[in-house]
Amino acid sequence: MTTNPVPTRLVVMGVAGCGKSSLGQHGAAALGLPLLEGDDFHPAANVAKMRSGTPLSDDDRAVWLDTLADQLAQRPGGVVLTCSSLKRRYRDRLRAAAPGLRFVFLQLTREQARERVATRSGHLFPASLVDSQFEALEDPSNEPGVLALDAMHPLPELVQALQAWVHNVPAPGQEVRA
Repeated sequence: MTTNPVPTRLVVMGVAGCGKSSLGQHGAAALGLPLLEGDDFHPAANVAKMRSGTPLSDDDRAVWLDTLADQLAQRPGGVVLTCSSLKRRYRDRLRAAAPGLRFVFLQLTREQARERVATRSGHLFPASLVDSQFEALEDPSNEPGVLALDAMHPLPELVQALQAWVHNVPAPGQEVRA
């Protein structure tokens, strides 16, 4: 196995219920990197909106994404961030702050997401908002630096796939030139 010498900055992304927090936590530990839980950086107004069942708008997300971009920029030595990153322009905002940024996209169906979110207790995101996440989602699978994984696979398999990808595939802009 080759080891990628470039510090890893990675976003674990996807709709609510895909397992961002679980993979983020275990992936960060496996890579020896700090974890930033994106939801912790939402302004109080966003949290209140979500708790009330109101989807966030692009304007609501703008300040949050700027904060997350600043957090990524402050960690050039590497970090794992959990963030839904539903739209291309959101991902591009984060990429602008952290050249070589990678994304792990956890995929699942609308029904699987609804089921998972409905079983969480005490989370700020109600199951009623799952549909709005799928409506906003712009599939990143064909973008550079994105690894798409089936969110329904066992967590140890997901962590292993993440590790192998990080260690063996250069980050965007870091490809070895002959």
